[in-house]
Amino acid sequence: MTTDEAVTVSTGARELAEFDKTTSRWGRITMIVGLLLSIGAPLYLVFSGEVNVTAGQLWTAFAAVAGTFFIIWLVEPLTYFPILGPAAMYQAFMIGNIANKLLPAALIAQTNIGAKPGTKRAELAAVLAICGAAMVHLVSLAVFVGLLGTWLISVIPADIVTVTRSYILPSVLGAVLVQAIVSMKQPRATVVALLVAAVVTFVVVPAMPSLALSSTAIAVIVTAVLAWFLRNKNDQSPAELATIE
Repeated sequence: MTTDEAVTVSTGARELAEFDKTTSRWGRITMIVGLLLSIGAPLYLVFSGEVNVTAGQLWTAFAAVAGTFFIIWLVEPLTYFPILGPAAMYQAFMIGNIANKLLPAALIAQTNIGAKPGTKRAELAAVLAICGAAMVHLVSLAVFVGLLGTWLISVIPADIVTVTRSYILPSVLGAVLVQAIVSMKQPRATVVALLVAAVVTFVVVPAMPSLALSSTAIAVIVTAVLAWFLRNKNDQSPAELATIE
């Protein structure tokens, strides 16, 4: 490596370190502000006395919601982080629609530039892809919902709307699954994931219906453990994967 190349690499490393530092600081601040704004109005209504809700009822409702979505709170960050990286995670959880919009956009961007998930190059691609996805989403909402929404609903046959709703989610999630398999290029881990998902869906849940709400968490955890122990020991180390390609 020449002197100029060494200087370039050193400068790039410093800039990426500063990027991570800035992202972490402002990401936390933005998420906290978003949280306060989202719960500010309900809390005002509760504590101002305009809504007849007691503290006990509030905590009971929270416990009911937490009991249903607690597994998702744990599984989603663990599932998305290896692909999105820390910077894009702040964006994704602030914007929403991760699985059906932001994750596919990030995967497609990473695949198009040949960036392997887990690298800095892939992380930056995810950040830019999410920015683009959010922009397209907002423009689409403004045009097709804000301006043309009522007219479009009136001209589309009701039968088509009903059928389309039944296929939108499977088609989007199927595309995300295929894109993830193609991007990761880990046939061994893919086979493990598919087998575990099949066993959990068709064997474990029918035998023990009480585990239905925890099935996603079970599949993710078991897949991660098996993939780790059955991985190819000759694969690149995490340190090598963390470098910019």
